[in-house]
Amino acid sequence: MDALSADWLRICRRIVEVQRGLFAATPGREARTEYEGVGEGGDRSLVIDRRCEDAVFVELEQLARDGASFIAISEERGEVAFGEGGDVRVVIDPIDGSLNARRTLPSHSLSIAVASGGSMADVEFGYVYDFGAGEEFAARRSEGATLDGDRIAVAPDRGRLELLGVESASPGLMLPLAQALDDHVFRLRVIGSIAITASYVAAGRLDGMLSLRSCRSVDIAAAQLIVREAGGEVEFGELTPAVDLGLDARYPIAAAVGANSLATIRNATGQVV
Repeated sequence: MDALSADWLRICRRIVEVQRGLFAATPGREARTEYEGVGEGGDRSLVIDRRCEDAVFVELEQLARDGASFIAISEERGEVAFGEGGDVRVVIDPIDGSLNARRTLPSHSLSIAVASGGSMADVEFGYVYDFGAGEEFAARRSEGATLDGDRIAVAPDRGRLELLGVESASPGLMLPLAQALDDHVFRLRVIGSIAITASYVAAGRLDGMLSLRSCRSVDIAAAQLIVREAGGEVEFGELTPAVDLGLDARYPIAAAVGANSLATIRNATGQVV
């Protein structure tokens, strides 16, 4: 089996069902704050992170038994080769918004991207599931983006943003950013999941988003395709468009409904970050 031709939408939906059960079984803060070391991505790992990742790898192992070859890139396990490895990459964040999940805030997501090569430009399929809203964002290259199966598109690009999503919102960085954006953005929103925030740009809910700290491929690989397929634009600083999908790579991320709004974000963040 060719890994790219697998029914990834169905695979992702099966993973979501397992993860729903895991969250339902650990509804309180105490049950979600058990740590078990440091993951390959460099962050401290929660037991719930590992269990959610296990749910993904059960599906990947079955895919490999069916004859598919690929390399999985995951926040907790790092790079894992299945079959003969090859060019195909499956980029996984089992819980994007781990802090939200740990504190039982509902906005956290599953993010899975499938790429034909090792760069962000090679992503062919992107999937983000928002557990708080119970919403499914997905995209295939050249086939558009969907929300719960319905086509979505970004809002009009007016240059001045009504709503801007901000991630990695450390207080020390937020103040100078707010000052730089004061004449260009009406309101800021902090959701706590890079994948959800970018998907909200794709759905026309936000006019743009940025992360105040560099992000990793697992955070944005799926959502950046969703934004692009919905008609929006994504920028990874000077690395655009050749962005490595490897777990060690770090880069700035900004997304917007169009070039004018993206320039507004870029000009403001250039004064801050």
